[in-house]
Amino acid sequence: MPVGLALALAAAMSAPAQATAEPELPTAIQLPNGFRPEGVATGPGPFAYFGSLADGSIYRADLRTGRGSIVSKGPGTPSVGLKSDQRGRLFVAGGTNGDARIVDVHTGRVLESYQLAAGPAFVNDVVLTKDAAWFTDSTNPVLYKLPLRGARLPAEAERVPLTGDLVYGTGFNANGIAPAPDGRGLLVVQSNTGGLFRVEPSGVTRRVDLHGETLPNGDGLLLRGRTLFAVQNRLNTVAVLRLNEDGTEGRVVRRVTDARFDVPTTVAAFGDRLYLPNARFTTPPTPETPYNAVAVQD
Repeated sequence: MPVGLALALAAAMSAPAQATAEPELPTAIQLPNGFRPEGVATGPGPFAYFGSLADGSIYRADLRTGRGSIVSKGPGTPSVGLKSDQRGRLFVAGGTNGDARIVDVHTGRVLESYQLAAGPAFVNDVVLTKDAAWFTDSTNPVLYKLPLRGARLPAEAERVPLTGDLVYGTGFNANGIAPAPDGRGLLVVQSNTGGLFRVEPSGVTRRVDLHGETLPNGDGLLLRGRTLFAVQNRLNTVAVLRLNEDGTEGRVVRRVTDARFDVPTTVAAFGDRLYLPNARFTTPPTPETPYNAVAVQD
């Protein structure tokens, strides 16, 4: 081998490999016209799921491309808050229908449904813990609990009355829900008062000390470590709070706004991004009204 070629090959072999640039993920996801999104969930994998207030359909989007389609045709009643688990099950809050259902994200089939309330209700949001799915009701001072044991779904839901500091009033009450940082309780935001509360599994509530701050129009919640993201829908804002270990005290450290926000309602994460559907509550809904979801850095 010529000396020059040998030296060139040696230099190439010793040079650091060039990193392959990761493709840039889309920063907006177009949803079907007239869809009226409210809830969002991410995973398993690089997928997001959106629920329709119009007819309850579930739309799945590939976060790598922004493209998607309806994977579960709705029952004609709302889909509100959503959460997905690693088994490919999507837990759906049913809003004014007072129900919840679990959907297979691969087939769109409804695995189970539960009528949670007999009278007026607004089953608004849901969170998954290690042993249960918990649903809020913005009309009635209760949480609904679905005990989960592995792949088994329960025959019926448990009704857990809320007591203590969280007192229901006129308008939307308990809305977004997240686990407390210690994993032993829950966090719930009350939309009409802006209060944030820790909820014990027994239903006893305690106001979280936010040092004079409130979260008016509080909607979806997302906990990452001890950082809580709280969507304030009609304020087009996401409040970012740092909590103590048990979630009884916290401070608003910043607020995120974006010119693309148009009444975002809920929030889910993928990588270092937050995804928020624009519900556009201040825009009259029609079958042709455009809707989307936007991504921001967390």
